[in-house]
Amino acid sequence: MAFEQPKLKYAFDALEPNIDKETMEIHYGKHHAGYTKKLNAAVEGTDLEGKTIENILMNLDKSNTAVRNNGGGFYNHNLFWEVMSPNGGGKPSGELASAIEDAFGSFDAFKEEFAKAAAGQFGSGWAWLCVHEGGKVEICSTPNQDNPLMPGIGCGGTPILGLDVWEHAYYLKYQNKRPEYIDAFFNVIDWEEVASKYAKEK
Repeated sequence: MAFEQPKLKYAFDALEPNIDKETMEIHYGKHHAGYTKKLNAAVEGTDLEGKTIENILMNLDKSNTAVRNNGGGFYNHNLFWEVMSPNGGGKPSGELASAIEDAFGSFDAFKEEFAKAAAGQFGSGWAWLCVHEGGKVEICSTPNQDNPLMPGIGCGGTPILGLDVWEHAYYLKYQNKRPEYIDAFFNVIDWEEVASKYAKEK
């Protein structure tokens, strides 16, 4: 079965003023759609056809750039849309909050380190919060459309929060002010969704 681009759970303008409608339309309708289409073309007729995207990425031949780039782009954006909400913001609670406090000392310290990872990623890439078996969380960043599921890339573990820092994700609204975009992202994080992913993967 071919990979399908998941439908958004909110309207293109629902994340404003933090993420603008025009960026959402282009990002979802052009970039993510393009990764999805090219991923399907890259796996068609190969032994990867019919496998889950997670299985493909965890067993990735990194020299297969078509699958690496487009499979990463497909998976990464799926997660990105899921962890945002018009009713987002605030702080996590429960087990996820405890894990963040254990790893970073406080939510504010986590926020500072995550923002640093996102701002410090040179060129295009992503910042991640990942969970390891046993529930420990860790922050890392990866270039391009790489992600921590791929062998030997990032911090390992399973991503439960991801921030796209490619310029196409923010340039129309924020131009070169990536730190302002990173700050705005915290206003739309759906911590209930992130906590659900944490509980499932820990």
